[in-house]
Amino acid sequence: MRINLSPITAKMSTGSTMLRIFFCFFVIISVYSTDWSGKAKDALKKALKLKPNTGIARNVVVFVGDGMGLSTINAARIYKGQKLGNMGEETELEFEKFPNVALSKVYGADKQVPASAQTATALFCGEKTNFNIVGLKESVGTSNCSAYIKLGEEAEVKSIIRLAIEQGKSTGVVTTTRITHATPAATYAHSPNRNWESDADIDSTVHGDCTDIAKQLIDKNHDIQVILGGGRRAFLPVTEPDPETNAMGVNRRLDGQNLVQRWNTLQMGKNKTYNYVWRKQEFDAVDPQKLDYLLGLFNPSHMQYELDRDNTGNGEPSLTEMTSKAIKILKRNEKGFVLVVEGGRIDHAHHDNNAKRALEETVQFEEAVKTAITLTNQEDTLMIVTADHSHPFSLTGYTNRGNPILGLVDPDSFAEEPTTDGMPYTSLLYANGPGYTSPRQNLTDVLTGQNDYIQQTAVPLSSETHSGEDVGIFARGPMSHLFHGVHEQHYVAHVVQYAACIGDYRDSCDRDTRVSSSASIYLTTPVLLVSCVLMFR
Repeated sequence: MRINLSPITAKMSTGSTMLRIFFCFFVIISVYSTDWSGKAKDALKKALKLKPNTGIARNVVVFVGDGMGLSTINAARIYKGQKLGNMGEETELEFEKFPNVALSKVYGADKQVPASAQTATALFCGEKTNFNIVGLKESVGTSNCSAYIKLGEEAEVKSIIRLAIEQGKSTGVVTTTRITHATPAATYAHSPNRNWESDADIDSTVHGDCTDIAKQLIDKNHDIQVILGGGRRAFLPVTEPDPETNAMGVNRRLDGQNLVQRWNTLQMGKNKTYNYVWRKQEFDAVDPQKLDYLLGLFNPSHMQYELDRDNTGNGEPSLTEMTSKAIKILKRNEKGFVLVVEGGRIDHAHHDNNAKRALEETVQFEEAVKTAITLTNQEDTLMIVTADHSHPFSLTGYTNRGNPILGLVDPDSFAEEPTTDGMPYTSLLYANGPGYTSPRQNLTDVLTGQNDYIQQTAVPLSSETHSGEDVGIFARGPMSHLFHGVHEQHYVAHVVQYAACIGDYRDSCDRDTRVSSSASIYLTTPVLLVSCVLMFR
Protein backbone atom coordinates (compact mmCIF):
# COMPACT_ATOMS: atom_id res chain seq x y z
CA MET A 1 0.00 0.00 0.00
CA ARG A 2 1.58 3.30 -1.13
CA ILE A 3 0.60 6.73 0.18
CA ASN A 4 1.70 9.90 -1.61
CA LEU A 5 2.81 12.14 1.24
CA SER A 6 4.33 14.95 -0.87
CA PRO A 7 1.40 17.40 -0.91
CA ILE A 8 0.73 16.82 2.77
CA THR A 9 4.35 17.11 3.89
CA ALA A 10 4.75 20.31 1.91
CA LYS A 11 1.90 21.90 3.84
CA MET A 12 3.32 20.52 7.10
CA SER A 13 6.84 21.84 6.48
CA THR A 14 6.25 24.77 8.80
CA GLY A 15 4.25 22.75 11.32
CA SER A 16 5.40 21.54 14.67
CA THR A 17 7.24 18.28 15.29
CA MET A 18 4.38 17.22 17.53
CA LEU A 19 1.91 17.58 14.69
CA ARG A 20 4.14 15.47 12.50
CA ILE A 21 4.32 12.76 15.15
CA PHE A 22 0.54 12.74 15.50
CA PHE A 23 0.22 12.48 11.75
CA CYS A 24 2.64 9.56 11.67
CA PHE A 25 0.68 7.76 14.35
CA PHE A 26 -2.45 8.31 12.29
CA VAL A 27 -0.81 6.89 9.18
CA ILE A 28 0.55 3.84 11.00
CA ILE A 29 -2.72 3.11 12.80
CA SER A 30 -4.70 3.54 9.59
CA VAL A 31 -2.50 1.14 7.66
CA TYR A 32 -2.40 -1.51 10.39
CA SER A 33 -6.12 -1.35 11.11
CA THR A 34 -7.29 -1.70 7.52
CA ASP A 35 -4.64 -3.47 5.47
CA TRP A 36 -5.61 -7.06 6.28
CA SER A 37 -3.76 -8.43 3.29
CA GLY A 38 -0.62 -6.56 4.27
CA LYS A 39 -0.73 -7.92 7.79
CA ALA A 40 -1.06 -11.44 6.46
CA LYS A 41 1.87 -10.92 4.10
CA ASP A 42 4.02 -9.60 6.94
CA ALA A 43 3.19 -12.69 8.98
CA LEU A 44 4.07 -14.91 6.04
CA LYS A 45 7.44 -13.20 5.60
CA LYS A 46 8.24 -13.83 9.25
CA ALA A 47 7.18 -17.46 8.97
CA LEU A 48 9.38 -18.01 5.92
CA LYS A 49 12.42 -16.86 7.90
CA LEU A 50 11.87 -19.34 10.72
CA LYS A 51 14.44 -22.10 11.12
CA PRO A 52 14.41 -24.86 13.73
CA ASN A 53 16.78 -24.55 16.67
CA THR A 54 18.31 -28.01 16.98
CA GLY A 55 20.63 -27.15 19.85
CA ILE A 56 20.60 -28.54 23.38
CA ALA A 57 18.36 -26.81 25.88
CA ARG A 58 20.61 -25.71 28.71
CA ASN A 59 17.51 -24.37 30.46
CA VAL A 60 13.84 -25.29 30.35
CA VAL A 61 10.91 -23.25 31.63
CA VAL A 62 7.48 -24.89 31.55
CA PHE A 63 4.52 -22.58 32.21
CA VAL A 64 1.20 -24.24 33.01
CA GLY A 65 -1.92 -22.12 33.06
CA ASP A 66 -4.18 -24.37 35.11
CA GLY A 67 -7.51 -24.49 33.29
CA MET A 68 -6.27 -22.07 30.60
CA GLY A 69 -8.10 -23.50 27.62
CA LEU A 70 -8.23 -21.85 24.21
CA SER A 71 -11.49 -20.08 25.07
CA THR A 72 -9.78 -18.55 28.12
CA ILE A 73 -6.83 -17.40 26.02
CA ASN A 74 -9.23 -15.85 23.51
CA ALA A 75 -11.18 -13.97 26.18
CA ALA A 76 -8.00 -12.94 28.03
CA ARG A 77 -6.44 -11.35 24.97
CA ILE A 78 -9.59 -9.27 24.44
CA TYR A 79 -9.73 -8.42 28.15
CA LYS A 80 -6.11 -7.28 28.11
CA GLY A 81 -6.60 -5.20 24.97
CA GLN A 82 -9.71 -3.50 26.30
CA LYS A 83 -7.96 -2.67 29.57
CA LEU A 84 -5.42 -0.82 27.41
CA GLY A 85 -8.22 1.11 25.69
CA ASN A 86 -8.28 -0.90 22.47
CA MET A 87 -11.00 -2.92 20.80
CA GLY A 88 -9.28 -6.04 22.09
CA GLU A 89 -9.60 -8.73 19.47
CA GLU A 90 -6.36 -7.73 17.74
CA THR A 91 -4.33 -8.13 20.95
CA GLU A 92 -1.66 -10.83 21.16
CA LEU A 93 -0.63 -12.43 24.43
CA GLU A 94 3.14 -12.78 24.62
CA PHE A 95 3.18 -16.55 24.29
CA GLU A 96 0.91 -16.37 21.23
CA LYS A 97 3.93 -14.90 19.43
CA PHE A 98 5.96 -18.07 19.96
CA PRO A 99 6.95 -19.66 16.63
CA ASN A 100 5.79 -23.19 17.39
CA VAL A 101 2.22 -24.04 18.36
CA ALA A 102 0.48 -27.39 18.78
CA LEU A 103 -2.48 -28.99 20.51
CA SER A 104 -2.50 -31.41 23.43
CA LYS A 105 -5.06 -34.16 24.07
CA VAL A 106 -5.76 -34.06 27.80
CA TYR A 107 -7.75 -37.22 28.53
CA GLY A 108 -6.49 -39.44 31.35
CA ALA A 109 -5.92 -43.18 31.52
CA ASP A 110 -9.39 -43.59 33.02
CA LYS A 111 -11.13 -40.26 32.33
CA GLN A 112 -12.49 -38.62 29.21
CA VAL A 113 -12.47 -35.31 31.08
CA PRO A 114 -9.47 -35.23 33.43
CA ALA A 115 -8.47 -33.64 36.73
CA SER A 116 -5.25 -31.75 37.40
CA ALA A 117 -3.29 -34.48 39.20
CA GLN A 118 -3.36 -36.88 36.27
CA THR A 119 -2.78 -34.15 33.68
CA ALA A 120 0.19 -32.77 35.63
CA THR A 121 1.63 -36.29 35.90
CA ALA A 122 1.35 -36.55 32.13
CA LEU A 123 2.95 -33.15 31.53
CA PHE A 124 5.86 -33.54 33.92
CA CYS A 125 6.38 -37.31 34.17
CA GLY A 126 5.58 -38.49 30.65
CA GLU A 127 2.85 -41.00 31.59
CA LYS A 128 -0.93 -40.83 31.50
CA THR A 129 -2.46 -42.08 34.73
CA ASN A 130 -5.67 -42.35 36.73
CA PHE A 131 -7.93 -39.76 38.33
CA ASN A 132 -6.46 -37.88 41.34
CA ILE A 133 -3.13 -39.76 41.16
CA VAL A 134 0.18 -37.89 41.45
CA GLY A 135 3.46 -39.23 40.04
CA LEU A 136 2.36 -42.86 39.78
CA LYS A 137 1.51 -45.18 36.91
CA GLU A 138 -2.04 -46.26 36.14
CA SER A 139 -1.30 -49.65 37.75
CA VAL A 140 -2.13 -47.93 41.05
CA GLY A 141 -5.78 -47.14 41.62
CA THR A 142 -6.99 -43.89 43.14
CA SER A 143 -6.52 -43.84 46.95
CA ASN A 144 -5.06 -47.37 46.86
CA CYS A 145 -2.13 -46.92 49.24
CA SER A 146 -1.55 -50.65 49.75
CA ALA A 147 -1.17 -51.22 45.99
CA TYR A 148 1.42 -48.46 45.82
CA ILE A 149 3.36 -49.78 48.81
CA LYS A 150 3.33 -53.28 47.28
CA LEU A 151 4.61 -52.09 43.91
CA GLY A 152 7.04 -49.54 45.35
CA GLU A 153 9.37 -47.77 42.92
CA GLU A 154 8.00 -49.89 40.09
CA ALA A 155 4.85 -47.77 40.23
CA GLU A 156 6.63 -44.40 40.39
CA VAL A 157 7.37 -42.10 37.48
CA LYS A 158 10.07 -39.44 37.76
CA SER A 159 9.32 -35.85 36.85
CA ILE A 160 11.43 -33.55 34.69
CA ILE A 161 12.43 -31.82 37.94
CA ARG A 162 13.90 -35.00 39.43
CA LEU A 163 15.55 -35.95 36.13
CA ALA A 164 17.14 -32.50 35.84
CA ILE A 165 18.58 -32.76 39.36
CA GLU A 166 20.16 -36.08 38.43
CA GLN A 167 22.02 -34.28 35.63
CA GLY A 168 23.29 -31.54 37.93
CA LYS A 169 20.84 -28.84 36.91
CA SER A 170 19.18 -26.42 39.29
CA THR A 171 15.42 -26.69 39.65
CA GLY A 172 12.47 -24.70 40.87
CA VAL A 173 8.71 -24.91 41.31
CA VAL A 174 6.57 -21.76 41.45
CA THR A 175 2.79 -21.65 41.84
CA THR A 176 -0.06 -19.46 43.06
CA THR A 177 -1.79 -22.51 44.58
CA ARG A 178 -0.69 -24.51 47.59
CA ILE A 179 2.73 -25.93 46.78
CA THR A 180 1.27 -29.34 47.74
CA HIS A 181 -1.66 -28.93 45.33
CA ALA A 182 -2.11 -31.32 42.41
CA THR A 183 -0.11 -29.60 39.68
CA PRO A 184 3.02 -28.63 41.63
CA ALA A 185 2.91 -31.91 43.58
CA ALA A 186 3.40 -33.87 40.35
CA THR A 187 6.85 -32.31 39.97
CA TYR A 188 8.19 -34.10 43.06
CA ALA A 189 5.67 -36.38 44.83
CA HIS A 190 4.21 -39.88 44.44
CA SER A 191 0.74 -40.28 45.92
CA PRO A 192 -2.35 -42.40 45.19
CA ASN A 193 -4.45 -39.40 46.18
CA ARG A 194 -3.74 -35.75 45.39
CA ASN A 195 -5.64 -34.71 48.51
CA TRP A 196 -3.13 -36.29 50.91
CA GLU A 197 -1.32 -32.97 51.28
CA SER A 198 -0.61 -33.35 55.02
CA ASP A 199 -0.74 -36.25 57.44
CA ALA A 200 -4.14 -34.97 58.63
CA ASP A 201 -5.56 -35.74 55.18
CA ILE A 202 -4.76 -39.47 55.33
CA ASP A 203 -7.51 -40.96 57.50
CA SER A 204 -7.53 -44.18 59.42
CA THR A 205 -9.40 -46.06 56.70
CA VAL A 206 -6.36 -45.90 54.39
CA HIS A 207 -4.45 -49.17 54.39
CA GLY A 208 -0.69 -48.84 53.97
CA ASP A 209 2.03 -46.49 55.07
CA CYS A 210 1.79 -43.69 52.51
CA THR A 211 3.65 -40.45 53.16
CA ASP A 212 1.83 -37.16 52.76
CA ILE A 213 2.86 -34.78 49.97
CA ALA A 214 4.30 -32.01 52.17
CA LYS A 215 6.56 -34.45 53.98
CA GLN A 216 7.71 -35.92 50.66
CA LEU A 217 8.69 -32.43 49.50
CA ILE A 218 10.85 -31.72 52.54
CA ASP A 219 12.32 -35.16 53.24
CA LYS A 220 12.98 -36.37 49.69
CA ASN A 221 13.03 -33.23 47.55
CA HIS A 222 14.86 -30.62 49.60
CA ASP A 223 17.36 -30.44 46.72
CA ILE A 224 14.83 -28.42 44.70
CA GLN A 225 16.45 -25.02 45.04
CA VAL A 226 13.44 -22.72 44.66
CA ILE A 227 10.00 -23.57 46.06
CA LEU A 228 7.46 -20.73 46.03
CA GLY A 229 3.70 -20.79 46.55
CA GLY A 230 1.01 -21.14 49.20
CA GLY A 231 0.04 -24.02 51.46
CA ARG A 232 1.88 -23.19 54.67
CA ARG A 233 -0.68 -25.11 56.73
CA ALA A 234 0.52 -28.55 55.55
CA PHE A 235 4.04 -27.87 56.86
CA LEU A 236 3.31 -26.59 60.36
CA PRO A 237 1.91 -28.43 63.40
CA VAL A 238 -1.66 -27.78 64.49
CA THR A 239 -0.34 -26.83 67.94
CA GLU A 240 1.42 -23.73 66.54
CA PRO A 241 -0.24 -20.46 65.42
CA ASP A 242 -0.04 -19.26 61.86
CA PRO A 243 2.75 -16.66 61.62
CA GLU A 244 0.66 -14.21 59.61
CA THR A 245 -2.53 -14.11 61.68
CA ASN A 246 -1.23 -15.60 64.93
CA ALA A 247 -4.43 -17.68 64.90
CA MET A 248 -4.61 -21.23 66.19
CA GLY A 249 -6.29 -24.03 64.28
CA VAL A 250 -5.03 -22.89 60.87
CA ASN A 251 -2.12 -25.32 60.60
CA ARG A 252 -2.88 -28.97 59.94
CA ARG A 253 -0.01 -31.30 60.84
CA LEU A 254 -0.98 -33.81 63.50
CA ASP A 255 2.42 -35.51 63.81
CA GLY A 256 3.92 -32.54 65.67
CA GLN A 257 6.56 -31.94 63.02
CA ASN A 258 7.50 -28.47 61.85
CA LEU A 259 8.60 -29.17 58.30
CA VAL A 260 9.85 -25.63 57.77
CA GLN A 261 12.32 -26.08 60.61
CA ARG A 262 13.29 -29.45 59.16
CA TRP A 263 13.93 -27.81 55.78
CA ASN A 264 16.18 -25.25 57.47
CA THR A 265 18.09 -28.03 59.25
CA LEU A 266 18.58 -29.98 56.02
CA GLN A 267 19.84 -26.91 54.17
CA MET A 268 22.20 -26.04 57.01
CA GLY A 269 24.04 -29.30 56.45
CA LYS A 270 24.79 -28.50 52.79
CA ASN A 271 27.11 -25.56 53.37
CA LYS A 272 24.85 -23.48 51.11
CA THR A 273 23.01 -20.22 51.62
CA TYR A 274 19.28 -20.59 52.22
CA ASN A 275 16.22 -18.70 53.41
CA TYR A 276 12.59 -19.34 54.30
CA VAL A 277 10.13 -16.47 53.73
CA TRP A 278 6.39 -16.13 54.29
CA ARG A 279 5.58 -12.52 53.36
CA LYS A 280 6.50 -10.09 50.60
CA GLN A 281 8.93 -7.90 52.51
CA GLU A 282 11.10 -10.91 53.32
CA PHE A 283 10.81 -12.15 49.75
CA ASP A 284 11.79 -8.76 48.34
CA ALA A 285 14.86 -8.67 50.59
CA VAL A 286 16.23 -11.90 49.09
CA ASP A 287 19.32 -11.26 46.96
CA PRO A 288 19.15 -13.87 44.16
CA GLN A 289 22.88 -13.51 43.53
CA LYS A 290 23.73 -14.64 47.03
CA LEU A 291 21.12 -17.30 47.79
CA ASP A 292 21.22 -20.98 46.81
CA TYR A 293 17.94 -22.29 48.31
CA LEU A 294 14.68 -20.42 48.76
CA LEU A 295 11.47 -21.71 50.33
CA GLY A 296 8.50 -19.32 50.27
CA LEU A 297 5.08 -20.22 51.69
CA PHE A 298 2.96 -17.09 51.48
CA ASN A 299 -0.47 -18.26 52.59
CA PRO A 300 -1.94 -21.04 54.74
CA SER A 301 -3.87 -22.17 51.67
CA HIS A 302 -3.79 -20.84 48.09
CA MET A 303 -2.26 -17.46 47.40
CA GLN A 304 -4.58 -14.53 46.82
CA TYR A 305 -6.13 -13.76 43.46
CA GLU A 306 -4.26 -11.00 41.65
CA LEU A 307 -7.35 -8.75 41.87
CA ASP A 308 -7.33 -9.13 45.67
CA ARG A 309 -3.61 -9.42 46.35
CA ASP A 310 -2.09 -7.42 49.18
CA ASN A 311 1.08 -6.10 47.54
CA THR A 312 2.42 -4.39 50.65
CA GLY A 313 5.34 -5.79 52.62
CA ASN A 314 2.96 -7.87 54.72
CA GLY A 315 1.26 -9.29 51.64
CA GLU A 316 2.26 -11.66 48.87
CA PRO A 317 4.49 -11.41 45.79
CA SER A 318 2.93 -11.73 42.35
CA LEU A 319 3.46 -14.69 40.06
CA THR A 320 5.67 -12.45 37.94
CA GLU A 321 7.84 -11.47 40.89
CA MET A 322 8.22 -15.09 41.99
CA THR A 323 9.14 -16.17 38.46
CA SER A 324 11.75 -13.44 38.18
CA LYS A 325 13.38 -14.29 41.52
CA ALA A 326 13.40 -18.00 40.71
CA ILE A 327 15.13 -17.56 37.35
CA LYS A 328 17.73 -15.19 38.78
CA ILE A 329 18.66 -17.78 41.43
CA LEU A 330 18.62 -20.80 39.14
CA LYS A 331 20.46 -19.32 36.15
CA ARG A 332 23.69 -19.10 38.16
CA ASN A 333 24.20 -22.85 37.62
CA GLU A 334 26.55 -23.36 34.66
CA LYS A 335 24.78 -26.64 33.88
CA GLY A 336 21.46 -24.86 33.51
CA PHE A 337 18.07 -25.25 35.15
CA VAL A 338 14.54 -26.56 34.83
CA LEU A 339 11.73 -24.41 36.22
CA VAL A 340 8.01 -25.15 36.39
CA VAL A 341 5.65 -22.18 36.85
CA GLU A 342 1.92 -22.65 37.44
CA GLY A 343 -0.73 -19.98 37.16
CA GLY A 344 -3.01 -22.08 39.31
CA ARG A 345 -5.84 -19.77 40.21
CA ILE A 346 -7.13 -19.38 36.66
CA ASP A 347 -8.70 -22.76 37.34
CA HIS A 348 -10.18 -21.79 40.72
CA ALA A 349 -11.91 -18.71 39.34
CA HIS A 350 -13.43 -20.80 36.56
CA HIS A 351 -14.70 -23.34 39.10
CA ASP A 352 -16.53 -20.41 40.74
CA ASN A 353 -17.89 -19.16 37.36
CA ASN A 354 -16.01 -15.91 38.03
CA ALA A 355 -14.74 -14.95 34.57
CA LYS A 356 -13.15 -11.64 35.56
CA ARG A 357 -10.79 -13.18 38.09
CA ALA A 358 -9.95 -15.99 35.67
CA LEU A 359 -9.01 -13.48 32.97
CA GLU A 360 -7.05 -11.28 35.37
CA GLU A 361 -5.09 -14.35 36.50
CA THR A 362 -4.39 -15.19 32.86
CA VAL A 363 -3.06 -11.71 32.15
CA GLN A 364 -0.80 -11.93 35.22
CA PHE A 365 0.34 -15.34 33.99
CA GLU A 366 1.26 -13.73 30.68
CA GLU A 367 3.28 -11.09 32.55
CA ALA A 368 5.28 -13.89 34.17
CA VAL A 369 5.97 -15.33 30.70
CA LYS A 370 7.14 -11.91 29.47
CA THR A 371 9.50 -11.60 32.42
CA ALA A 372 10.93 -15.06 31.80
CA ILE A 373 11.60 -14.08 28.19
CA THR A 374 13.61 -11.04 29.26
CA LEU A 375 15.71 -13.12 31.67
CA THR A 376 16.55 -15.97 29.29
CA ASN A 377 17.94 -16.51 25.81
CA GLN A 378 15.84 -18.44 23.32
CA GLU A 379 18.99 -19.90 21.78
CA ASP A 380 19.64 -22.04 24.87
CA THR A 381 16.31 -21.98 26.73
CA LEU A 382 13.31 -24.08 25.77
CA MET A 383 10.18 -22.28 26.93
CA ILE A 384 6.81 -24.02 26.84
CA VAL A 385 3.45 -22.49 27.69
CA THR A 386 0.51 -24.85 27.96
CA ALA A 387 -2.50 -25.82 30.06
CA ASP A 388 -3.38 -29.00 31.89
CA HIS A 389 -7.03 -28.91 30.81
CA SER A 390 -9.79 -26.51 29.81
CA HIS A 391 -13.21 -25.47 31.19
CA PRO A 392 -16.75 -25.35 29.75
CA PHE A 393 -16.33 -21.61 29.18
CA SER A 394 -17.23 -19.82 25.96
CA LEU A 395 -17.53 -16.49 24.17
CA THR A 396 -21.02 -16.50 22.66
CA GLY A 397 -23.50 -14.44 20.65
CA TYR A 398 -22.83 -12.55 17.43
CA THR A 399 -21.18 -9.75 19.35
CA ASN A 400 -19.85 -6.72 17.51
CA ARG A 401 -16.15 -5.99 17.34
CA GLY A 402 -15.02 -4.28 20.54
CA ASN A 403 -18.05 -5.34 22.60
CA PRO A 404 -16.99 -5.27 26.30
CA ILE A 405 -15.75 -8.80 27.03
CA LEU A 406 -17.31 -8.79 30.50
CA GLY A 407 -20.50 -7.13 29.32
CA LEU A 408 -23.82 -8.10 27.79
CA VAL A 409 -24.24 -9.15 24.19
CA ASP A 410 -24.70 -5.83 22.39
CA PRO A 411 -28.18 -4.74 21.17
CA ASP A 412 -27.37 -5.24 17.47
CA SER A 413 -26.22 -8.80 18.04
CA PHE A 414 -29.12 -9.49 20.39
CA ALA A 415 -31.54 -8.35 17.68
CA GLU A 416 -29.83 -10.72 15.24
CA GLU A 417 -30.59 -13.71 17.48
CA PRO A 418 -32.78 -12.74 20.48
CA THR A 419 -33.28 -14.97 23.49
CA THR A 420 -36.60 -16.78 23.72
CA ASP A 421 -37.23 -15.28 27.17
CA GLY A 422 -36.49 -11.77 25.93
CA MET A 423 -33.81 -11.12 28.55
CA PRO A 424 -30.19 -10.10 27.86
CA TYR A 425 -27.18 -12.33 28.55
CA THR A 426 -23.44 -11.95 28.92
CA SER A 427 -21.15 -12.90 26.05
CA LEU A 428 -19.07 -15.04 28.45
CA LEU A 429 -20.97 -18.05 29.75
CA TYR A 430 -20.33 -21.41 31.44
CA ALA A 431 -22.01 -24.73 30.72
CA ASN A 432 -22.26 -25.65 34.41
CA GLY A 433 -21.45 -24.42 37.88
CA PRO A 434 -22.77 -22.22 40.72
CA GLY A 435 -24.03 -19.48 38.38
CA TYR A 436 -27.29 -21.29 37.67
CA THR A 437 -30.59 -19.65 38.70
CA SER A 438 -34.17 -20.61 37.97
CA PRO A 439 -35.84 -18.60 36.64
CA ARG A 440 -32.96 -16.91 34.84
CA GLN A 441 -31.95 -13.56 36.31
CA ASN A 442 -32.73 -10.45 34.27
CA LEU A 443 -29.34 -8.78 33.76
CA THR A 444 -30.63 -5.48 32.36
CA ASP A 445 -29.37 -3.39 35.29
CA VAL A 446 -26.68 -5.75 36.60
CA LEU A 447 -23.03 -4.61 36.55
CA THR A 448 -21.53 -7.71 34.99
CA GLY A 449 -17.99 -6.27 34.96
CA GLN A 450 -17.66 -6.20 38.74
CA ASN A 451 -15.01 -8.35 40.40
CA ASP A 452 -17.47 -10.68 42.11
CA TYR A 453 -19.96 -11.12 39.29
CA ILE A 454 -20.72 -14.80 38.64
CA GLN A 455 -21.56 -15.71 35.04
CA GLN A 456 -24.76 -17.60 34.33
CA THR A 457 -24.68 -21.33 33.64
CA ALA A 458 -26.92 -23.98 32.10
CA VAL A 459 -26.51 -26.75 34.72
CA PRO A 460 -26.50 -26.19 38.50
CA LEU A 461 -23.37 -27.44 40.28
CA SER A 462 -21.69 -26.25 43.46
CA SER A 463 -18.39 -26.11 41.53
CA GLU A 464 -17.96 -25.92 37.76
CA THR A 465 -16.19 -28.88 36.14
CA HIS A 466 -13.30 -29.18 33.70
CA SER A 467 -13.84 -29.84 30.01
CA GLY A 468 -12.17 -32.34 27.72
CA GLU A 469 -11.20 -30.40 24.60
CA ASP A 470 -7.60 -30.06 23.46
CA VAL A 471 -5.44 -27.28 24.89
CA GLY A 472 -2.68 -25.26 23.30
CA ILE A 473 1.08 -25.76 23.45
CA PHE A 474 3.18 -22.68 22.66
CA ALA A 475 6.94 -23.13 22.44
CA ARG A 476 10.20 -21.39 21.56
CA GLY A 477 13.85 -22.30 21.86
CA PRO A 478 15.82 -25.50 21.31
CA MET A 479 13.74 -28.34 19.85
CA SER A 480 10.52 -26.32 20.09
CA HIS A 481 9.77 -27.33 16.49
CA LEU A 482 8.99 -30.81 17.85
CA PHE A 483 5.62 -29.33 18.83
CA HIS A 484 3.98 -29.42 15.43
CA GLY A 485 0.53 -30.99 15.43
CA VAL A 486 -1.89 -32.71 17.80
CA HIS A 487 -0.02 -34.55 20.56
CA GLU A 488 -0.80 -36.74 23.51
CA GLN A 489 -0.28 -34.67 26.64
CA HIS A 490 2.52 -36.84 28.04
CA TYR A 491 4.53 -36.12 24.87
CA VAL A 492 5.47 -32.75 26.41
CA ALA A 493 7.67 -34.36 29.07
CA HIS A 494 9.47 -36.39 26.43
CA VAL A 495 10.27 -33.31 24.35
CA VAL A 496 11.65 -31.61 27.47
CA GLN A 497 13.85 -34.60 28.24
CA TYR A 498 15.11 -34.85 24.66
CA ALA A 499 15.78 -31.13 24.32
CA ALA A 500 17.66 -30.96 27.63
CA CYS A 501 19.36 -34.39 27.34
CA ILE A 502 17.97 -35.71 30.61
CA GLY A 503 16.06 -38.79 31.68
CA ASP A 504 15.38 -41.32 28.94
CA TYR A 505 17.29 -39.13 26.47
CA ARG A 506 20.42 -38.28 28.47
CA ASP A 507 22.51 -40.23 25.94
CA SER A 508 20.94 -38.53 22.94
CA CYS A 509 23.16 -35.46 22.91
CA ASP A 510 25.48 -36.41 20.09
CA ARG A 511 23.25 -34.48 17.69
CA ASP A 512 24.32 -31.33 15.89
CA THR A 513 24.25 -28.65 18.58
CA ARG A 514 24.67 -25.70 16.29
CA VAL A 515 21.87 -23.20 16.77
CA SER A 516 19.96 -21.94 13.78
CA SER A 517 18.52 -18.75 15.12
CA SER A 518 15.00 -17.83 14.12
CA ALA A 519 15.54 -14.26 15.24
CA SER A 520 14.89 -11.65 12.56
CA ILE A 521 14.62 -7.88 12.52
CA TYR A 522 11.11 -6.78 11.74
CA LEU A 523 9.77 -3.29 11.10
CA THR A 524 7.88 -2.33 14.23
CA THR A 525 5.61 0.60 14.93
CA PRO A 526 8.34 2.58 16.79
CA VAL A 527 10.69 2.10 13.82
CA LEU A 528 7.99 3.23 11.41
CA LEU A 529 7.32 6.28 13.57
CA VAL A 530 10.97 7.34 13.69
CA SER A 531 11.30 6.78 9.95
CA CYS A 532 8.21 8.82 9.32
CA VAL A 533 9.44 11.74 11.43
CA LEU A 534 12.83 11.67 9.72
CA MET A 535 11.11 11.88 6.34
CA PHE A 536 9.70 15.29 7.30
CA ARG A 537 13.02 16.81 8.33
